[in-house]
Amino acid sequence: MPPTDLVVVLPGILGSTLRKDGHLVWAPSKGAALRAIATLGASIRQLTLPDGIADDDPADGVQPAALMPDLHVLPGIWTPLKGYDRLITRLRALGYRDQFPARDAPPASLIPFPYDWRLSCRLNATRLAAVVEPALTRWRAQGGRYADAKVTFVCHSMGGLIARWYIEQCGGAEITSKLITLGTPYRGAVRALAQLAAGAPTALGPFHLDVTAFARSLPSLYQLLPEYACLLDESERLITVTDVAVPGLDPAMTADAARFHRTLRAAESARPQSLTATHAIVGTGQPTPTTARLTEGRLELIDTYQNDDFYGDSTVPLVAACRADVPMDSNTLRRVPDKHGNLQRNTAALDEVEAVLTARDTVIKAPGRVPLRLTAPELALAGQPFTIHVTPAEPARHTINLAIRTESGDLAEARTLRPSPRRAPVTIDALPPGAYSIDLTGHSPATPYAPVSADILIWDPDLLAARRLRTLGT
Repeated sequence: MPPTDLVVVLPGILGSTLRKDGHLVWAPSKGAALRAIATLGASIRQLTLPDGIADDDPADGVQPAALMPDLHVLPGIWTPLKGYDRLITRLRALGYRDQFPARDAPPASLIPFPYDWRLSCRLNATRLAAVVEPALTRWRAQGGRYADAKVTFVCHSMGGLIARWYIEQCGGAEITSKLITLGTPYRGAVRALAQLAAGAPTALGPFHLDVTAFARSLPSLYQLLPEYACLLDESERLITVTDVAVPGLDPAMTADAARFHRTLRAAESARPQSLTATHAIVGTGQPTPTTARLTEGRLELIDTYQNDDFYGDSTVPLVAACRADVPMDSNTLRRVPDKHGNLQRNTAALDEVEAVLTARDTVIKAPGRVPLRLTAPELALAGQPFTIHVTPAEPARHTINLAIRTESGDLAEARTLRPSPRRAPVTIDALPPGAYSIDLTGHSPATPYAPVSADILIWDPDLLAARRLRTLGT
């Protein structure tokens, strides 16, 4: 039977294309990550939000256009992410249908929600209400088995924070059936703290100053700050980001982000139904910054929490990947060994989404049980080799396939690696400028490894220097 409820898909930060004055200013397409950065760079000062914007609309003409279908990355803002095409394709295969333009077309049961990821999660939750509620009214108007339909949210990363705010603070609880999240930083991420404090990589050349100012103007990026005690002060005591002045962070925006998380936590704790409706799919097995040491105003990222390494998805640590009232060892958490930017495309994760949506037994097609831990830089300079590290999470003797592919899927390099119990370094020769996927799999379907995928941007400062960004963007 066709699905009864409405499904709304929310991407993560950077995961929506943006339009201004009739032109796309952020819209990576296949094979064009560098050009997308150049296009955005040409307008980045105009896109930087004014001081004190808080939850207000900047009224600067920027409009979200669509979910990102392909790899999207902006160094200094979150993490490289793959697109949402596979997730949408899986939902269509389950019977959810898009809205067709014909006037007499039936109502849609699949609602992608692109949003202006620069803005506050609170503001985007209000905008979410303006899309979801009319769509649900149209869907229910079919009558019969649809008359009492509700909404299920399928969210990646920051999209889960927006949906949670809508549910708990904008009246969405009454019409929500389920909240499915993939890699949502329920309690924030040290990754955001490091980016806001340190700014964009200096390897970007003059562009890094504009990106840093842009990132620090975004309420959304502040709302990804960790709300748990993650900072080690000079006496090795764990404190929160609001307990001390962290260089680079705006105190008012930091405090407001902490209030955002406190309000959500209090609202969910007061409503027991919110826990049973929440289904968190979390990435595991990857080295992940979990705490940071603050020494003389400088941050050192640490992968452990109180000497324990819980890993995570390389961006969101496990200690922050679920609600504060859900233990990390809870059997309600669905664990998928992969990186943050690939969870929404991972076959096992999509199987988990299907199982929740259909409420029937679904065979999770994870091809392996041993996570492959992959550490790779997210940015490297053209003409220079770079090093990645590969380690099976458990002792294993099977060989590992390494494949590096361009955005278009063309194979740039392939190797067969022997497993090592230690972090085995692998040096990759210089690659041409562009974005690449680094994929690790077992040598054959019989091997026990779970696949993992990371992304790297090969940057050429000479090609994309600040003076040429304007030229490429016009």
